[in-house]
Amino acid sequence: MTDSQTRFEELAQWFATLTPISLQNIDNIYAQTATFRDPFNQVVGRASIQRIYQHMFEQLGEPRFVITSKLVDSAEAFMTWQFLFTLYDKAYKIEGGTHFQLDEHGLIVLHRDYWDAAQELYEKIPVLGAVLRLLRKKLSVRA
Repeated sequence: MTDSQTRFEELAQWFATLTPISLQNIDNIYAQTATFRDPFNQVVGRASIQRIYQHMFEQLGEPRFVITSKLVDSAEAFMTWQFLFTLYDKAYKIEGGTHFQLDEHGLIVLHRDYWDAAQELYEKIPVLGAVLRLLRKKLSVRA
């Protein structure tokens, strides 16, 4: 196993076991000037990234990531995952992927999440979800 593969295994384990306590080790995970982007956030800097995770723990019940696959190429990787959590006593699962880039010290300098907010989240909201499902049905090609 190469050094980068080993490092991405360590990072995958960190995400899979992330807790408010392990979040305190973020200095060993992200570079000081790392960039983070997902459908709701775009921030630069380790402190801002830490606030995103803190907010996640404050707003959601039992949030956790299940890493389902990894593709590693030198200092870059793409991981697919399931994000499981509860909100208002209802269980949710979001599926997506993340593109990572590491610096020469093995710290994340780029973290870009890709997931469909409409299908994975908005369509599960009662009124809005019905409208979005209807729109998806109208715009989809039937084979």
